[in-house]
Amino acid sequence: MTDKVGEDVAIVRDGALARIVLQRQTALNALTTAMRASIAEAIPRLARDASLYCIAFESANPKAFSSGGDVRELVTWAKAEPERARAAFADEYRLNWVLECFSKPTMSLMDGMVMGSGVGITLYNTHRVAGAGYLFAMPETAIGLFPDVGASHTLSRLPGEVGTYLALTGRSIGRAEAYALGLVTHCIDAAEYPGILEALADAQPIDPLLDDLHRDPGASELSAHADLIRTCFAGDTVEGIVARLTEAAAAMNEFAQGVLDDLGTRSPTSLKITLRQMRQARASSMRNVLATDYRLACRCLEGHDFAEGVRAALIDKDGAPAWSPADLAGVTDDIVDRFFAPLPEGQDLVLATREDMQAARI
Repeated sequence: MTDKVGEDVAIVRDGALARIVLQRQTALNALTTAMRASIAEAIPRLARDASLYCIAFESANPKAFSSGGDVRELVTWAKAEPERARAAFADEYRLNWVLECFSKPTMSLMDGMVMGSGVGITLYNTHRVAGAGYLFAMPETAIGLFPDVGASHTLSRLPGEVGTYLALTGRSIGRAEAYALGLVTHCIDAAEYPGILEALADAQPIDPLLDDLHRDPGASELSAHADLIRTCFAGDTVEGIVARLTEAAAAMNEFAQGVLDDLGTRSPTSLKITLRQMRQARASSMRNVLATDYRLACRCLEGHDFAEGVRAALIDKDGAPAWSPADLAGVTDDIVDRFFAPLPEGQDLVLATREDMQAARI
């Protein structure tokens, strides 16, 4: 039974299962504000439905779960309707928090790219299933933003500074790496997904179902560079990280040189606010991380690099963003401090406590 259908997202009830299907296929399921609103409206209602066993997130596009958020609409609003842009970020982070606090099993069936906002609706699922083509990335530093949707809470806790590496570079990893890091819980080929959905509609227990279908994805290719990542990304300044990578590259380490090349194309401001957010997130709750994300997002909307990065990557597509400041030296501590400073009175994002969310039967 179809509960609600929109042009870009469908919410389908099938027995004990609710399926949330992303179907904005021509845009690789880039999540719009309207798509997130449809999901956010459904989640509390489903939480209180005694006949519901599980929610499954899936994509109608076999090549991509989600390419991220529709950032073009955000930069358009930032110019003409800044309050609308700020509200869009706030609503997204509220949805992330609702999913984190949700009281029933949630599952994402992923194949292809899972990026940005797509990570935000899957990372907090209790069961995260990766197909053979799965690719995880938080590429926001390439567009003058930062890894948001609360991702720094998880990334900052990954071993060996791999999370710092992923956050700063925006590089992608496949399912073997994601499974080794705990970003996904199961590796199951997409051909099995219809059978999984059918079983869950009959309320079959999710853990043995997925455990029986899971297959070892093999060794992580990133493990070959674990020592270099741990050493180079352990610093508390981006300049220090770059210096260690430069030293490794001088010793003919091709991986280090490639990472340096990537960092050289990223927004210097984004790199610095991302590193600070990663370091702070290690000691922060998920709720507080999302509140900080909102401060940073509002400041990015007011600044230069987010609009410029989106222009260069997605509008004009010239691949030549003119960052300002143009280099790391120009991004002073005072500039970074302003990103993290409280918003004007009454404007910071305040989320309900986990206890209050559970009391409300979310």
